[in-house]
Amino acid sequence: MTARIQKGKLAIAKELYDFIENEALPGSGLNSDTYWKNFEQVVVDLSPKNKALLAKRDDIQAKIDEWHRNNKFELQAYKAFLTEIGYLLPEVEDFQITTENVDDEIAQIAGPQLVVPVRNARYSLNAANARWGSLYDALYGFDVISEEDGAEKGKGYNPKRGEKVIAFAKNFLDETFPLAQGSHADATKYAVEGNKLIVTLKDGSTTTVADASKFVGYNGDAAAPSEIVLKNNGLHALIQIDATSPIGQTDAAGVKDVILEAAVTTIQDLEDSVAAVDAEEKVEGYRNWLGLMRGTLEESIEKNGKIITRKLNADRTFKNVEGGETTLHGRSLMLLRNVGHLMTNPAILVDGEEIYEGIMDALITPLLSVADIRGENTVRNSRKGSMYIVKPKMHGPEEVAFAVELFERAEQALGLPAKSLKIGIMDEERRTSVNLKNCIAQAKDRTIFINTGFMDRTGDEIHTFMEAGPFVRKGEIKGQKWFPAYENRNVMIGLQTGLRGKAQIGKGMWPKPDMLLDMYKTKTEHPEAGASCAWVPSPTGAVIHAIHYHQINVAQRQQELLATEALPLDDLLTPPLATDTDWTEEEKTKELENNCQGILGYVVRWVDLGVGCSKVPDINDVGLMEDRATLRISSQHVANWLRHGIVTREQVEDVLKRMAKIVDQQNANDPLYKPMSADFDNSIAFQAASDLIFKGGEQPAGYTEPLLHAARLKLKGYTGD
Repeated sequence: MTARIQKGKLAIAKELYDFIENEALPGSGLNSDTYWKNFEQVVVDLSPKNKALLAKRDDIQAKIDEWHRNNKFELQAYKAFLTEIGYLLPEVEDFQITTENVDDEIAQIAGPQLVVPVRNARYSLNAANARWGSLYDALYGFDVISEEDGAEKGKGYNPKRGEKVIAFAKNFLDETFPLAQGSHADATKYAVEGNKLIVTLKDGSTTTVADASKFVGYNGDAAAPSEIVLKNNGLHALIQIDATSPIGQTDAAGVKDVILEAAVTTIQDLEDSVAAVDAEEKVEGYRNWLGLMRGTLEESIEKNGKIITRKLNADRTFKNVEGGETTLHGRSLMLLRNVGHLMTNPAILVDGEEIYEGIMDALITPLLSVADIRGENTVRNSRKGSMYIVKPKMHGPEEVAFAVELFERAEQALGLPAKSLKIGIMDEERRTSVNLKNCIAQAKDRTIFINTGFMDRTGDEIHTFMEAGPFVRKGEIKGQKWFPAYENRNVMIGLQTGLRGKAQIGKGMWPKPDMLLDMYKTKTEHPEAGASCAWVPSPTGAVIHAIHYHQINVAQRQQELLATEALPLDDLLTPPLATDTDWTEEEKTKELENNCQGILGYVVRWVDLGVGCSKVPDINDVGLMEDRATLRISSQHVANWLRHGIVTREQVEDVLKRMAKIVDQQNANDPLYKPMSADFDNSIAFQAASDLIFKGGEQPAGYTEPLLHAARLKLKGYTGD
């Protein structure tokens, strides 16, 4: 039995109640009885609406399944059917969003966006502090710089590798902040004279930056500055100078590093990258967010025998060219991703039933943000008095309208200014994609973000068309007609509804955290597409991706795109079904092995260890970032092939057992790991992974949460109240 505190109709797990009473409410100016009374009223009023919206999802999907069982896919007939059942809605009149009080990091500055599980304090702090990162470190430690010709990473410092790093960084400076004459590689001195940057070259001549406006300030003595501050496309870069430092000693101008403004924004995540199934785990995430918003979060770690305490970085200041001082925000601007409308959580019971977790998040997370919204903390996040809540997995405009109503009620319950809770709309469900303009219209005075999330969106694509026929192989899904339409229409509709200069338009995650050379070569496609932010899996990834926003002026690119036409809705509505299915047995087996290995590698850590975001080695031992979105696509893909007889249940069971042994081997060095293959029948994680496939067709929208939550609660011995 979970110990609970009764407040009206609410039965609150004692751990959550104590956290709210002893940590969240003090200093908020809110009275406990009033808070819980308002909480109860919102839950009682809005839970039936939430339930009805979920029932509508199921009803619509049942009709779609029936249509596909009875009809061969033909686009015009299909569109007429979607319109008839209210899935495809008449488009609203043209409008522009009117969101106010939005910080520049969201409204104006294009750059990388980190996503990080907020249950992990160390990760949360690292992400918050990833606003500024060393280009030298990012290059030295990863594969953007090759290890050829004696430039291996090794254990100690390798001067040959260092030379390559410095050459890359100087080339970046030449491309981004070119000198009127010569190269940064030939600089022997940087100085400031008469508010101008003067660079002395090795031939004795002096020059300056070709575009004087890109030099914005410095630190230290003008004649021998310790830092040169440059700015391009809204992003800063710092040349740090210290001729006595180990690296500075080797540089003619004493340059020891180049620091880039990197993760301009960070999504602290309570959703797809966390495993939080009860009050204990929710409180861990809530407590970290409270510490981030109050500026008090700290985490001590042991490194090389020393205890290091991490905390939020201070702001940066520099002397500007006008003779005054400029302050730069020292931390990434943080958004918080709440959970969607589907899941319930036993942390609070209402008349004996579990509360909708999305309603719980909306009534608790703004309470934790009160100090920041009111500007009562010294380490500010928003300087505009806004809280930025990313809302995932909404199906169509009615569900966006419900989220807005929920936010309004939360503001009233907490005594917050109207519209201080802003909304980020994840365009990751098909019913939202095909009605995106209508969705934004429902939140036109709160929208600060839309984005494309390929994995979740593909999972929903497969589930929606589960009965229509077998899908192409997973690696080919992006090459089908629907995908470019999805990516393009998201940006175009965002621009047409006035998001430029007011809100972010985002793109999805780079999934290979160790393969940053590939990212460096390819992720320019996101700013080129008009996206003002794109997700990266690490602070280092943010530094490398920041280079792309210097190469591409996103505001200018968005202006160019406004003059073009969006790809047609018909393309978006065309499913990625296989035109022929004559795959060899070897091809089918490889597809199964790839999917099942990823599923098992992620699920076993989620269920057994409560780790919601993992770097999981794939079948070729390439580490891939896995979260519930990648799990959704893999499990739905196998379920689809099973449904249409491409593979058999016996084949899938055989592959699952073989892959479980491989996953066990890959985790053999983890002392907390429990092998699945030791007892398949009694491994809760193995059974959960199997259920995700064999029960995949009946999962709501193909979501993985219901089965994962049930498995982890079972593992924790939870029996309900």
